[in-house]
Formats: sequence, C-alpha cells, structure tokens
Amino acid sequence: MFNFFKNSEKESLDKILAKSADFKCLEYYNNKSNISFTLKFLATLVDEKTIQDSVLPYLLEGNFKQIEDVKQIVPLPDIKLSEDISQIEDMIFNGSVLLTVNGKDNKFCFLGAKKEIGRNISLPEVEFSVIGPKESFVESLDQNLNLIRKRIPVKELVIEKKTVGTLSKTKVAILYIDGITNTENVNTVRQRIEGIEFDEITDSSYIVQIISDNQNSPFPQLLDTERPDRISAILAEGKVAIFVDGSPHALIGPTTLVEFFSSFEDYYLNWILSSFFRLIRLFAVVFSILVTPVYVATLSYHYELIPQDLMSTLVASRRAIPFPPILEALFLELTIELLREAGARLPTKVGQTIGIVGGIVIGTASVEAGLTSNILLIFIALAALASFTTPVYRIGNTIRLLRFPFLLFAEVWGLLGIIVCFCFLLTHLIRLTSLGRPYLEPLYPPRMQDLKDAFIRLSFDKQRKRPFLLNTKEPYRFPKKAKKEKKDIEDE
Repeated sequence: MFNFFKNSEKESLDKILAKSADFKCLEYYNNKSNISFTLKFLATLVDEKTIQDSVLPYLLEGNFKQIEDVKQIVPLPDIKLSEDISQIEDMIFNGSVLLTVNGKDNKFCFLGAKKEIGRNISLPEVEFSVIGPKESFVESLDQNLNLIRKRIPVKELVIEKKTVGTLSKTKVAILYIDGITNTENVNTVRQRIEGIEFDEITDSSYIVQIISDNQNSPFPQLLDTERPDRISAILAEGKVAIFVDGSPHALIGPTTLVEFFSSFEDYYLNWILSSFFRLIRLFAVVFSILVTPVYVATLSYHYELIPQDLMSTLVASRRAIPFPPILEALFLELTIELLREAGARLPTKVGQTIGIVGGIVIGTASVEAGLTSNILLIFIALAALASFTTPVYRIGNTIRLLRFPFLLFAEVWGLLGIIVCFCFLLTHLIRLTSLGRPYLEPLYPPRMQDLKDAFIRLSFDKQRKRPFLLNTKEPYRFPKKAKKEKKDIEDE
C-alpha cells in the first residue's frame, strides 16, 4: 500500500500521537501486585467512563500480576491479547485502549471501549412510503447490519468486511446469501473493492463511482437505497449488497435500468395498482425528456404537424417573443434548474418557499415581459413535475441532464435530430453493464422471464423464478407444489 507518511517512518507511534491533543498516555501502579502499567488511547474515540468504571478499579485493586490476567479480572467483552506490534495503530484508531505492563514490552492488551456516537433510526427521507416499514439506515455500519440480520435470520447470510482508503480506513461490508447468489457476482464486487486505491472514502457515493463498469456514463450502474426492507428483498433475489461505514445508503448490484423506476412500495400494493403506477412513472420520464425537444423541433421545422386550431393559439402566444424556440426553451429549462438547486441547497422551509414563489413569480414575469410563451411555460412545468416521479434520486439527476442534448439535436435537425439522439442513447445503454451484467435487460438481451417484474409487476405466484439476469445457484423462490396445493384447496 502506498504510504503518504514517508517522513514520519523513523518516528515512533507514541511520538506521532503525542502531537495530538486527544492522545492520552496514563501510568498507574497496583499496590497489591507491585506492578505498574500504562493505558494509551485517543480520548475522542474511547468512552472514558468505561475506563473509569469497568477497567481501572479492577486493574488497580485486582489480582493483576501479568498481562494474561486481564481477561479474568476486567469485565469487558472485547479484550484481545497480542504480540504483533503492527496491530497497535489499527486498534487504537478503532477505539481500543492499549494496555502495557511496564518492563514487558513484548506483550500487550487491547481493551474494547469504543465510544458510540450516532443518530437513532428514523423515517426514510428519500424513499418514503405510505405503506410498509418506516425504518431507514443510519451512518453506523454495525447498526445497519443489525437491521438486515433481523430480517434475514439465517446462517447462509454472509457478511465480508473490507477496509478501503489509505487515510480514512473506511470499513466496507459485502453481503450476500450463500447458496443463492452467483459466486461470479460476489467475486466481481470483492475484487473491485479490494482494488480501490484512494485516500479518502467518506460515503457509498465514492464506491459507486470507483467500481462502476463505465465511470464516464451519466447513468448510475449500482442502485442505492436507504431502506432495509429493500436490501433484504434483493438479497433474497440473489444480488449483492454493499454497506459503507458512515453512509446511510447501501448499494445493490448488479442492477438494470428498469429497477430505477420501481418504487419498493410497489410490492406492498396489489399487483394491478403497482403495475399502473409503474407505467405512469415510465410515461412521465419519457414525457419529461421529450416534451420540450418536440416543441422546439415542431416550431422550427414541422409546422405541418400542428393542428390548424392549435396553430392560431401558438402564433398568438409567440407573437411578441423576439427569441427563437431553442433560446426560449433553454431559458426556461435553466431557470427551472436554478430553482431546483436553490431549493435543494437552502434550509428546508426557505427552500420550499423559494421553489414555489420563485417559480410563480419568474414564470409570470417572463410571460408578461414577452420573453417566453405561456404554452411553453406549461410544458416546462409539466416536464419538471414529471421528472419528480422517479423514485431513485440518482436516476432523476440523469433525466434532468438528458433533456439538454435532445434539445440541441432538435434544434439542428428537428424530429430527425431527436431520433438520432435517441439512437446514440440506446447504443450507449446497450453497451452499458452493471458488474458485467447487461444494463438494459430484460429488453436487451430480451428475456421474457424477467419481464414479469419490469414494466409491470405480476402477482407473487407468477414470480416463482429468480431473475435470469443474476444466474443464481438456486433459481426457484418457492417450490412448485406450494402453488399446486393452493389450487387443490380452492377446488375443495
């Protein structure tokens, strides 16, 4: 591993840590055993109350003659004896107290007294649902893993922990179900995480960008979620989950484009309702991307496509506007993006006010000033509203970006330009992969089996097989006889 601290290699660990104000080195003496010992720790990482209540009284008054006696006299569950000096740095920075007996430097002990600071489990903020559990992940890795263990209490659930980041030493956990998940998918995730060479990993977003198949694509190739129920469901499907310490979002892979338009609340509703809502989302995304480019292409090149009754309305709305349709559309699109960014960066209450009031004031003023037409303003507002239907935030950002290349192509070649831009987009999506699996599946390659939970969601009894995309070790989710027994009961 590349070492950033070449100048400090000659200095001892004590001298380096002594430069920090939170480093404590305390010496004590046990009168009964006539033995002196030293405790070294970082006060910002260690619960000093634990040291005062559960460590020092037993070391000072107990039968403490040698380092091996610590396990018998100190009532802490996490006590580790070692002779490996290379472990000292990692253990201290993970919240352990280093105990050494003076005069016996060859053996030492680590006392687990880590200070736990974090927020409590709260409601999902990004993936809120009316129906279903109301728990979301937090920044604590162990707490997040606990939420998954509660939902999948089986021995086959495997948790592998890795450390990434030469400076941050961030803990990353890989979760999968042994006997279901394809070993190739697990190995791909493991190799990519082990191959990360970066100094600071502060969030799962770093992992998404580093291990993605195509880092130059605007499309997210790993699905992120803050819902424990969603992670439990995808693990049962045969996918791999990635947790990062310090991040309230977990990653799912491999994934497909269709999954980004599926809300997990769909599985809590009747399959007819959930299919209807899913189709509405897909229509909203297409509408959000194409409505403004089609407006520009039609007014610039294809007047004959506009009905005669509507033509008079369009002419009246654009009579006093001095700009061509492309400048008019770009002005409003950029205004909407500015309002979105302002609403997202400002405090919650102020941001909502800016978004609503700003949109009304700027829209009305631009129409009255003759900068934009009222018809385009309606289209832009509907497109912005439709883009908010995407249940995953990352794909929502991608949809916002896609409108601009379609606008430019529409200005250059009209409807033909929109078709050319769509071909470029489709080519990119066909070539795109997620952990080596096709991103556009089940459309390409076409797989009828996986269409059961793509654009529409069929009932659970129609989804006996796990997704063909994952090539799982166990392809069936429930035995065939269960379906037959249900039919026999209904016949009786």
